[in-house]
Amino acid sequence: MQDLHALVERSVNGLGYEMVDLEVSSRGKSLRLFIDKPEGVNIDDCVLVSNQLGNLLAVEHDIDYDRLEVSSPGLDRVLKKDADFVRFTGERAQVKLRVPMEGRKNFVGILRGLEQGELSIECDDLVQKIALTNIDKARLAPVF
Repeated sequence: MQDLHALVERSVNGLGYEMVDLEVSSRGKSLRLFIDKPEGVNIDDCVLVSNQLGNLLAVEHDIDYDRLEVSSPGLDRVLKKDADFVRFTGERAQVKLRVPMEGRKNFVGILRGLEQGELSIECDDLVQKIALTNIDKARLAPVF
């Protein structure tokens, strides 16, 4: 599965997009890919990537799947990589921890930066430092 992830990421990056996430169903028959670029993603971007990956996976690498979905990550996109936390500094995010910190597992606040493997997030007028290794899930949390 790691090979599939690397293959898809190389192909997506080669087209000028960022691979945000790749979800593979438990049976491996459905692939869901989330892509992004600084100016945002539209339907034409999704079609382009879908066509490219469809050819790549079916013809060149003979990977068996039933369905390939390509979409934008949405306004509440997941944050996984160090670069995500840096790129979205100043934005509101929700962070769920693996192990509670000060009796809390969930933090919602403004991202204030990433330094030496620790995320700074401002919650309730206090800046919390959270080790990236302790983050279970993180995503943007826009206010509508």
